Amino acid sequence: MRTALFLTLLASQSAAQTCGGPLPDFIAGVKAQAVAEGATMAQADAFFAGAALDPEVIKADRAQGVFQRDFIDFSRRLISQNRLDNGRIYGDRNAATFDRIAADYGIPRGVLLAFWAFETDYGQVQGNFNTRNALLTLAHDCRRPELFRPQLIAAITLAARGDMDPASTTGAWAGEIGQVQMLPEDIIAYGRDGDGDGKVTLKTSAADALLSGGNVLANLGWRPNEPWLQEIIVPDDLDWAQTGLDHKLTVADWQAAGVTARNGDLGPATLPASVLLPMGRKGPAFLAYPNFEVYFEWNKSFVYVTTAAYFATRLMGAPPYDAGNPDPGLSGEAMMTLQEKLTALGHDVGGIDGILGAKTRAAVQAEQVRLGLPADAWPTPALLDAL
Repeated sequence: MRTALFLTLLASQSAAQTCGGPLPDFIAGVKAQAVAEGATMAQADAFFAGAALDPEVIKADRAQGVFQRDFIDFSRRLISQNRLDNGRIYGDRNAATFDRIAADYGIPRGVLLAFWAFETDYGQVQGNFNTRNALLTLAHDCRRPELFRPQLIAAITLAARGDMDPASTTGAWAGEIGQVQMLPEDIIAYGRDGDGDGKVTLKTSAADALLSGGNVLANLGWRPNEPWLQEIIVPDDLDWAQTGLDHKLTVADWQAAGVTARNGDLGPATLPASVLLPMGRKGPAFLAYPNFEVYFEWNKSFVYVTTAAYFATRLMGAPPYDAGNPDPGLSGEAMMTLQEKLTALGHDVGGIDGILGAKTRAAVQAEQVRLGLPADAWPTPALLDAL
């Protein structure tokens, strides 16, 4: 019989090779680590019975070209009239749950409605990937094992307590489960019973899913009853080098610089905020408050986060943004060329992927400052030529 000491040593040895290699060896290492962290070997064996790698998961992981789209294109694709209409319907239908979330966490209904819509179309499309196999595939793959190996082990715990069936539970390709798509570690830490049946059932109970999602946001740092994003009008002579998420001034300071709300009033005067120009100084403009940063803990994509936060404002009654007349941007291939040039100049762009993420935007802005160009963090063919 294997002792706990042996299993602990085996788990520590497996940590040296946290991904790849023959699948049976990899699974044996995960089992040993799971047992060292509190599972029984019987639970680990039962979890992996019939497990297999899913090549479709890898294909989905590699095919995320949608995030190469600019904000206007991306947001118009995701925010349809049908999603807006359904947001009002589902918001009213679950009013008691949203009132509870607002009371418990200070999170307005539009914020979770937007995530609910984008993740699963209000619970209607939750994904048909086997969750265990998806997590196994991504943990075994050597792209992001530090993220998915712990989730795989957490899934063993979920299965052991009867909250998922390894053979039949399905969800997104990245291993998220339920109507707001939560990973196993978050389900264990933040899952809440919203419908009072004594269980946390994220796939079939909207109340459970929404209350759990609110608990996640609260624990990620959501500041109760504060704004998150607001459309603004910016003056032509604004200091563009002070825009972007890396730069913050108080609302009062932005007002003094000529920034005004497009609708309604800006947030409290002492609240720190950033001027966000997703497509440069000639495109849509927003003021991003501290709660906007919490969105990046839910999803790392700049364009997804900005769109989700904006959609939340629409669901709370804000009008469509003013698209303006932004300068032409770069194609995915041209963006990769730009990222290569920025990397050669010593900037960390977060990878050569053709996606205009936060790190690439910061690098673009730094080069615009150096070259004496309007430093609005929007890369154009002219910037690419100048570099």
